[in-house]
Amino acid sequence: MSMPISIPEELEGVQGEIARALDLVAARFEEQLVCDLPAVGELCAHVERYRGKMLRPTLVLASGLAACEDAEIGEAHVVLSAVVEMVHMATLVHDDVLDDAAMRRGAPTVGRLRGNEAAVILGDYLIASAFHLCSQLESQRASLLVGRASMTVAQGELLQLHNRDNFSLDERTYLEILERKTAALIAIACELGAWASGAGEEVCRSMALFGREIGVAFQIQDDLLDLTGTEGVVGKSLGLDVANGKLTLSLIHYLESAEANDRGRALELIESIASNGVDGSTTESAELLEILEASGSIEHARATARARIERAKRHVRAAPGLPARAFLEAIADEVIVRRR
Repeated sequence: MSMPISIPEELEGVQGEIARALDLVAARFEEQLVCDLPAVGELCAHVERYRGKMLRPTLVLASGLAACEDAEIGEAHVVLSAVVEMVHMATLVHDDVLDDAAMRRGAPTVGRLRGNEAAVILGDYLIASAFHLCSQLESQRASLLVGRASMTVAQGELLQLHNRDNFSLDERTYLEILERKTAALIAIACELGAWASGAGEEVCRSMALFGREIGVAFQIQDDLLDLTGTEGVVGKSLGLDVANGKLTLSLIHYLESAEANDRGRALELIESIASNGVDGSTTESAELLEILEASGSIEHARATARARIERAKRHVRAAPGLPARAFLEAIADEVIVRRR
C-alpha cells in the first residue's frame, strides 16, 4: 500500500520501503479499532475504505527517512503514521456531515449509511482512538503536537463555517482557513516523522514548514477538483463547496477582480446553486465554471498552489537524508497534478 506517485527509477527503493511500512501502519490502524460490539466494528470497517492516498502516513515515514542520514523506519514511525491517519479519517467523517456528502471513495458516506448522528460519534471515536494509541509512546511530545494540531484543525473548520455564505471572503482569510483545517495536520505529520528519527529542532521545524506548504497546495487542488473534477474519477461527491456557500480561491479571485455586472451574474449563479443543490444546478454550475476558466481565476488558483509547492521544496532542503528527500519532493509535485 502506498501513495501512487510518479517517481524516478532511483527512488523505487525508498518507495518500496515506505510501501512495506504502510502495510504495518494499516495493520496497526485496524488493530487499534477492534471492538467487541458488532455495530461499532462494522462502522470502523466501513470507514477503513476512506483510506485512499495515505498521504499523511507516507509523509511521516518519508520525513523520518529524510530527516537524518542513515535513518530507519521504526515502531514510533508506524504508530505515529496510524495516529495521524485516524485523526484525518475523523475529519473526513465529520466533513461529510457538514457537507451533506453522499459519496466518499466511491462508497456511501457514514452519514448516508447510518445517519449523521452515528457519523459524528464515529468521528469522535476515531479521535479518541488516535490519542489512546499515541499515549502508548514513551514521550508525551507526540500527544502534545497531535493535540495542538487537532485543535488547530477544529479552529479552521469553525472559521470556515463562520464565513459560510460570505461572498466578500478575501484571499487572506481563505488561506488562513486552509493553513488551519488542512495544512496543520500535514505539517505535524512531517514534523513527527523527523522527531521520531531523532532529528534536531531546526530540521523538525523545516519539515513542519514543508508540510504546511504542501498542505495548503493540497487543499487548493482539492477545492479545484470540487469545481472541475468528475465524480467517477475523484471518487466523492463534487460541487459541494458552492452548494454549501463555501467560497474557494478561484471564486474569491473572480469576485474580487470582476466588473460589477459580471460579479453580479456570478453571484446569481452561486445563489442559484446554493438554493437548488448540486443535482438541480447542472446548467448553472457549468456556466460558472466556464466564467472562472475564461477569466483566468482557475489558473490563478493553480499558480498559487504551484508557488506553495516551490516554497515547500526550499524548506525540505534542510533534510540531510537522500534519496528520501527527493521522494518528498516528488510527493510535493504530485499534490498539484493529481486528479483524485
